[in-house]
Amino acid sequence: MLALVLAAVGIYGVISYTVTCRTREIGVRMALGAERPRIIEMVIRRAMLLGSVGVAAGIVAGLALTRFLRSMLFGVSATDPVVFVGASLFLLAVTALAAYVPARRAARVDPLIALRHE
Repeated sequence: MLALVLAAVGIYGVISYTVTCRTREIGVRMALGAERPRIIEMVIRRAMLLGSVGVAAGIVAGLALTRFLRSMLFGVSATDPVVFVGASLFLLAVTALAAYVPARRAARVDPLIALRHE
């Protein structure tokens, strides 16, 4: 559970930082007429793509390292599908939340303020 919490905090930090860095781009898009829901959808879609790639890489790495992990696991098999699916779904949900909160904040920013940011 501690590993999931640390992964969740890390994902939230990275996605939030990425969206914050894209504030200028979001401001330009809004100045050119993009609607707020479309901006939020764009940011969440990009974050979910990154999250899905990360989860897929984690599953592959986890399955590849099962023989090394067998001695450290208690009460769970090394290739337990429930654990793999549960952890993956949890991390994807964290990714969606981590993208939604900053995307909403960025979509509410006045385009002129976003463009003057730098």
